[in-house]
Amino acid sequence: MAGRFDPLTRTAVRGGRTSVPAPTGADAVTAAGAGARSREWAPGRGVDLGLTLGPLRRGPGDPTFRTTPDGSVWKTSRTPEGPATLRVALAPRTGTARAEAWGPGAAWMLDGLPALLGDGDDPAAFVPRHRLVHASHRRRPGLRLTRTGLVLESLIPTVLEQKVTSDEAYRAWRRLVCGYGEPAPGPRGGVPHGMYVMPDARTWVLIPSWDWHKAGVDAKRSAAIIRCARVANRLEEAASMELPQAAARLEAVPGIGPWTSAETLQRSNGAADAVTTGDLHLPGIIGFALAGNRDADDAEMLELLAPYAGQRHRAARLILLAGRVPPRRTPKMPKTDIGKL
Repeated sequence: MAGRFDPLTRTAVRGGRTSVPAPTGADAVTAAGAGARSREWAPGRGVDLGLTLGPLRRGPGDPTFRTTPDGSVWKTSRTPEGPATLRVALAPRTGTARAEAWGPGAAWMLDGLPALLGDGDDPAAFVPRHRLVHASHRRRPGLRLTRTGLVLESLIPTVLEQKVTSDEAYRAWRRLVCGYGEPAPGPRGGVPHGMYVMPDARTWVLIPSWDWHKAGVDAKRSAAIIRCARVANRLEEAASMELPQAAARLEAVPGIGPWTSAETLQRSNGAADAVTTGDLHLPGIIGFALAGNRDADDAEMLELLAPYAGQRHRAARLILLAGRVPPRRTPKMPKTDIGKL
């Protein structure tokens, strides 16, 4: 099959699969010099990789995130210095984090390893006020709030999750990243199969309307993502802002509301107090868990979480991890048919 050339990703597409041409000239020098870098870091306290990094995974088929049977976590990112792949594992006895990274952004990823594993988080500031929260907190001493320092990386998949089921959002993210991103850098044969780095901001802007449609993304969400990508540099500045200023920066973009900004800043900024409002299920879960009220709204949820001011996101996560949810009494959220919109 002759295949075709995709001008957006500068890759050859054959039989539905994307292959990257061998680098030449200056690119070849960069690729040749982008071998593995490594780092060890001792957290000083127990870290549970699954609990800490789990929120960065967008479904079981996320092409930017993998876990392997040896307990390692693999993650790709588009850093300010370029694409990178990170592999991190914990030494069984000491708990020391051992990381390797590949690609132009490898050094940036390794520099951010402590923040990624919750070094800037302060679990000691959290005081459980409810029996259920106390039990959940005691059972999960390794929970840390990650901070990626990358806003667009969390913002785009969060926009995809607006008003649709998780399965639909995960499918869209997987299709768009694999179709317009680039294969993850790393050792030959060593990167888990199917890993990709998300597209850069310019590529998100240039995705044609029919490919958004094929991914199941309606015009409202795709337009919001394109607007975000056009001001990506301004949005990335929010990673170093305090929570109120960071939320205001994100919500200045049409299509980005409190739900989306909170879900993003929980990951990019490690924001312990970024409680998610406007969620279809969360108020009922927290209301049921803490007060037996499955019909709680945002106002009641915020009232119940008020004793955890400054740590409301952590409290909400511990409540969700406790698994005490009200029995379902309504059908699941129907899947969206954007052809009828």
